[in-house]
Amino acid sequence: MTRPAPGDPAPDFTLLDQDGTEVSLHDLRGERVILYFYPAAMTPGCTTEACDFRDSLGSLRGAGYTVLGVSRDLPATLREFRDRDGLSFPLLSDPDHAVHDAYGAWGEKLNYGKTVEGVIRSTFVIDADGAIEHAQYAVKATGHVARLRKTLGID
Repeated sequence: MTRPAPGDPAPDFTLLDQDGTEVSLHDLRGERVILYFYPAAMTPGCTTEACDFRDSLGSLRGAGYTVLGVSRDLPATLREFRDRDGLSFPLLSDPDHAVHDAYGAWGEKLNYGKTVEGVIRSTFVIDADGAIEHAQYAVKATGHVARLRKTLGID
């Protein structure tokens, strides 16, 4: 598995969001993007992480970042997640995990002491030119956004 690292070009993609609208990374050139991968909508850890991004969105946008969440969930499930938790950023559907693969966010991991294949909770900060600024793999849901804000120098 190849994992993009800082300085690498961010793998381009086009995915459907929670409303069935296509979102393409190349359309966001000129913007800084926080792209995070999470295992499943409406699960406890993923809800915590998504709500932390929601609650930090004002300061992240103020610092010039666009936040995108990616999971294998279908758009209808993502729409339910957005509506249930008042999420105000795009949630993208990658059911065949092709984009997860391109970012190294899919593979073997330990889950309750067992090796399984699945989503590796990961976050990428992509600069305005489309290069990876930060690549964080196997992050913990709780406290992740606060640690990311500190890394980015956002109060």
